[in-house]
Amino acid sequence: MEAKMLEGKTAIITGASYGMGQTMAELFAEEGANVVLTARGQEKLDESVKKIREKGGNAVGVVADVCSTEDTRRVIDTALKEFGDLDILINNAGIGEQKMIDETDDDWMRFVMDTNLGGPMRYIREALKVFLPKDDGVIINISSVNGTRPFCGAAYTSTKGALNTLTKNVAMRLVDTNIRCNAVAPGATVTPAHLANKAGEQPGGAKMLEYSGHYVYFPGPECDPMDQAYACLYLASKMGKAVRGQVIQVCNGAFL
Repeated sequence: MEAKMLEGKTAIITGASYGMGQTMAELFAEEGANVVLTARGQEKLDESVKKIREKGGNAVGVVADVCSTEDTRRVIDTALKEFGDLDILINNAGIGEQKMIDETDDDWMRFVMDTNLGGPMRYIREALKVFLPKDDGVIINISSVNGTRPFCGAAYTSTKGALNTLTKNVAMRLVDTNIRCNAVAPGATVTPAHLANKAGEQPGGAKMLEYSGHYVYFPGPECDPMDQAYACLYLASKMGKAVRGQVIQVCNGAFL
């Protein structure tokens, strides 16, 4: 029987009710991890957990908002209560948007920044309360090619650039520990959010893409959610044990 790469590990994956987060949860469960899925919507979250359990995986779902410190602590407490430990954190939850800077009001700016950057900061801070005492753990932030090529909305792209910087800052903090922090930066990946983006259905529509299209050329091909999940598996497993503070771009080379 083939050994599983994450046997006995426990992972929290935010934004795991669909798209990349759901695929990551399914792959990690197949590789032996206990997975704690969290998202804001109950129905899709329940479906994702059920799907994993039907395949023999260990999974629980927690409805939570990454903008809430109380919710964040509750998710981590659930992992500890249900599975006895926490080993891996994947900060996947985020909001995609296309609002240009001149369309970005204060409320929207705060909402996107609190979700896409504040969420990972909260989860990392709280997870380190588990990781530091045992001197072990893995943190993976899901960024975007927009972190270096900011062609989408002003708030979104700013948070992804900041998330890349946060990843490196946290890795520096953890230099003398066995806790590693890295990021995966997906390119165009076939998810509901990406399809909405292509159709001009994200908040802000498609106008920003008309402007940024002068600077960013995307020839394809698009990635599959599993491509991003495999990158996370590499970082979370012993294969990635010497990788720290890196932003690994998974885009089929489209954004070279």
